[in-house]
Amino acid sequence: MRVLVMLDGTVADPEAAHIRVDDLGLMRGDGVFETILVVDGKPRELDLHLDRLAASAAKLELPEPDRVAWQHAVEAVLERWTEPECALKLVYTRGPEDTDEVTGFALGMSIGEQVHELRRTGVSAVTLERGIDPGLAERAPWLLLGAKSLSYALNMAAGREAKRRGAQEVIFTASDGTVLEGPTSTVVLASGNTLRTPPAQIGILPGTTQAGLFRAAERAGWTCTTEPIAVEDLFTADLVMVASSVRKITRVHTLDGKQLGDSSALHEQLCALYEAEY
Repeated sequence: MRVLVMLDGTVADPEAAHIRVDDLGLMRGDGVFETILVVDGKPRELDLHLDRLAASAAKLELPEPDRVAWQHAVEAVLERWTEPECALKLVYTRGPEDTDEVTGFALGMSIGEQVHELRRTGVSAVTLERGIDPGLAERAPWLLLGAKSLSYALNMAAGREAKRRGAQEVIFTASDGTVLEGPTSTVVLASGNTLRTPPAQIGILPGTTQAGLFRAAERAGWTCTTEPIAVEDLFTADLVMVASSVRKITRVHTLDGKQLGDSSALHEQLCALYEAEY
């Protein structure tokens, strides 16, 4: 199932063509996007996603997104959606070259069985160097680190490299040996009664799913911290997770070919806390 609504409110045929071939989002990846999980008709962390869309647009010097228009587009998709879950993608580009016409649309898509399976079974992951140091985002803002841009070729290439190595997920690392994020996820560690995730200031996206988990965990008495994480900590933590809107809180059971400790019970506990948040 797919439902497409353009930013002006037009409900469009998702099987038809709507984007000009000279749209800079298509030609150069010059645009931003968000993917929102919808469960039983309710979008999770919509405000945080719209905040992040605006922050990414500002980094690319795109016109400020019309928040009300985006909210209306989201509502129009959800009014027509009938399945229990939905992956709702918001896409915003600079539009056709040499025009002032931005492109924006909301696309609701079904979530495949493979995603549901990974939620249940967890993933194997490999660490891959991202080629940046934690201070680069501040020194070189033109590199757009921390922006959720449409330029995802590197992220997709990392996923293919993981597959070549027999894994399903990537955890990017910085040149100083600290943890960054996954190509489409936030990294979260559980150690004792503490949850940890790397800080967004090092040039990664602030996690929306991770934010929901942290809120729920703190109410349950967990300590939640945002701090640098060494790669070595991935192997000694009680639980390593990758958090993303569609895959939710996914357990990493194998890292760089090494089987991690059995953390399934702890993972179930934290998933229950996350779900209780909504």
